[in-house]
Amino acid sequence: MLKFVVVLAFAACALAGTVPEGLLPQLDGRIVGGYETSIEDHPYQVSLQRNGAHFCGGSIYSHDIVVTAAHCLQSISADQLKVRVGTTYWRSGGSVHSVRGFRNHEGYNSKTMINDVAVIRLSSSISYRSSVRAISLADNNPRNGAEAIVSGWGTTSSGGSIPDHLLAVKLRIVDREECASKEFSYGSKIKDTMICAYAEHKDACQGDSGGPLVSGDRLVGVVSWGYGCADVKYPGVYADVAYFHSWIEKTADEL
Repeated sequence: MLKFVVVLAFAACALAGTVPEGLLPQLDGRIVGGYETSIEDHPYQVSLQRNGAHFCGGSIYSHDIVVTAAHCLQSISADQLKVRVGTTYWRSGGSVHSVRGFRNHEGYNSKTMINDVAVIRLSSSISYRSSVRAISLADNNPRNGAEAIVSGWGTTSSGGSIPDHLLAVKLRIVDREECASKEFSYGSKIKDTMICAYAEHKDACQGDSGGPLVSGDRLVGVVSWGYGCADVKYPGVYADVAYFHSWIEKTADEL
């Protein structure tokens, strides 16, 4: 089963009883095999919400810009979207911001999941503190095998309910060549716009879509898709932030 970030929508569904219209139900994005953490350890993490329910993650780029996945924002309008920042618990705490507008990558394709990145501009500026900080974008990809961390409020098992408490999991970077090799089972589905991360029985899955993959204190990936969750033959697949660095900067300036 596809583990696309849209599965985050299912996580939101479990919380609020409805799946935000337009969110791709084939996407998965949850933390599997992880541990409870705090927002102070991941102050760039945000919760995207609709009708009071978490459905995707995102990362703070600046005082009023958030980076997330394009598939999270399909068939949703800016006035339906809220962003909660600065809290370990998606249901409460921190501050909630309305959205002025957002832009999905012009080349995003929901069938191939290429260019699965988007930029959100908030209606109000967020104030930095210990629980709220921007994260720098990667200029280059980490070396193959480098340690990385993905965080979010995704489900802890496929099809499960999402936790209130922020979770994280440690993975290792899998470069495109290895991710598309015979060691795994994606083959040609891994494109130049993607980077993978893997650890046995650990993964991002339902509800983590759009959230941050961090290595070396830089945002290196945006939770995007995969087959199943924590399947040993299918690493998690992320939008490659180094690949999109210029697009994110340009779009943040224009939006």
